[in-house]
Amino acid sequence: MTLAEFNTVPRYRAEAELIQVCGSRAWVRGMAGRRPFGDLDRLLRAASEVWWSLDETDWQEAFSAHPKIGATATGAWSAQEQSGMRRAGAAVTTELEEANQEYRAKFGYIFIVCASGKSADEMLAILRSRLTNAPDREIRIAADEQAKIIRLRLEKLLKT
Repeated sequence: MTLAEFNTVPRYRAEAELIQVCGSRAWVRGMAGRRPFGDLDRLLRAASEVWWSLDETDWQEAFSAHPKIGATATGAWSAQEQSGMRRAGAAVTTELEEANQEYRAKFGYIFIVCASGKSADEMLAILRSRLTNAPDREIRIAADEQAKIIRLRLEKLLKT
């Protein structure tokens, strides 16, 4: 889809595309309502502005739309983003599963990391290091990682 097409499709279609980018319905509504965008930079700025205007409940809704790191990713973008898991051995996969469970128990949501270009070992190290964070710090880090994912997915959506 081009930016021009995105700007002119009916709102329901724009929202259907955007929900693939970010699982927060508030973010999707906010972005669809800001159309048209003059260029990609304006769209990306708006995406960031809308994202950072949301509350933690909206962020967690977005997080819940992702497969856990190390779990089988079913969406094309998630599978591509987590491609570093393909070479992971059974021990790393098991450690990721255990650390994911610990993370969810501590913070109440799944571990979010912009996985593009990261190996399974790198993701495991990041997960372990973030387990030491206080909840108020971790939610901001997770939100920042989601913002990176949003940017990458918007660029994929618009084939830039």
